[in-house]
Amino acid sequence: MSKASVDAPLKAFLQSPLHGLDLGSRERTPAASDGVLTCELAHLAFVVLRGRADDAAFMAAVEAVLGAPLPTRPASWSRTARGAALWQSPDEWMLVAPRSQRDTLVASLCSATAERFAQVVDVSGGFTTLRLAGRDHLRLLRHLGPCDFERLQVGRCVGTVIAKASATVLRSDEAGVLMVCRRSFANYVWALVERAARPYGLAIVSPPRVADPLFAPLLEAA
Repeated sequence: MSKASVDAPLKAFLQSPLHGLDLGSRERTPAASDGVLTCELAHLAFVVLRGRADDAAFMAAVEAVLGAPLPTRPASWSRTARGAALWQSPDEWMLVAPRSQRDTLVASLCSATAERFAQVVDVSGGFTTLRLAGRDHLRLLRHLGPCDFERLQVGRCVGTVIAKASATVLRSDEAGVLMVCRRSFANYVWALVERAARPYGLAIVSPPRVADPLFAPLLEAA
């Protein structure tokens, strides 16, 4: 039996952390009064990669797999041929890719770094992403966490807290931000977003309506 035939029935049971909220049925066209636009970017692949940035052989091996070097500047991200690489700490990166490429990506990284001091962990089932955009998305973020989000420039990402939840917020364009959070906190973070956005007007929209240039191309048709 081919791997594709095995995966096909499994995909029917793939559910996002927010599936219970039935966000698809709540999507609508934004009104002029809506200052915040949001959606979930579900079913992306997330891979944690650990290794030494000063290990030239490790960095070269990973670059050969990703098609681009890992970002070494603190709180930055880079685009790769496989998707995106987010700097998390001096020896850790979060790689984001289309879900269908997860197994190939993990296998390639494990093979390339087998002789190095490195770790590759698939954490795809443990994370999801929210897209926050609109004219008042920065005002919303001020309610959610202590970070100075106004200073978060395109090309930068920051690990922060959203109330009691940890999250990584990154800016891939001027229109909005991406918020990567753990699956276990997804409903909690969503509830905070909905509550904090009440004064500004919140519209739940489809991902294409607020597409960003980094994560949106990694989404696949359901």
